[in-house]
Amino acid sequence: MIQGMCGTDVAKEASDIILLDDNFASIVKAVVWGRHVYDSIAKFLQFQLTVNVVAVTLAFVGSCAERVRLLLIYLANSVIVA
Repeated sequence: MIQGMCGTDVAKEASDIILLDDNFASIVKAVVWGRHVYDSIAKFLQFQLTVNVVAVTLAFVGSCAERVRLLLIYLANSVIVA
């Protein structure tokens, strides 16, 4: 992060964020904004990972339940025939 008015050209090229004024309040706002963006990304990733883990777990449990149901039908038919 560099201040736009008093920063050198080399510093401006090397920095990711260039503030247009030299006010310290602008630096504070930029840092708060950056932290908010970081927190939002972290919350989004946590939400996505949670949803995906639950979806995979439910798919696995559902496929296992289907196999158990087919096994019970097979056993019931075998008992009836015998």
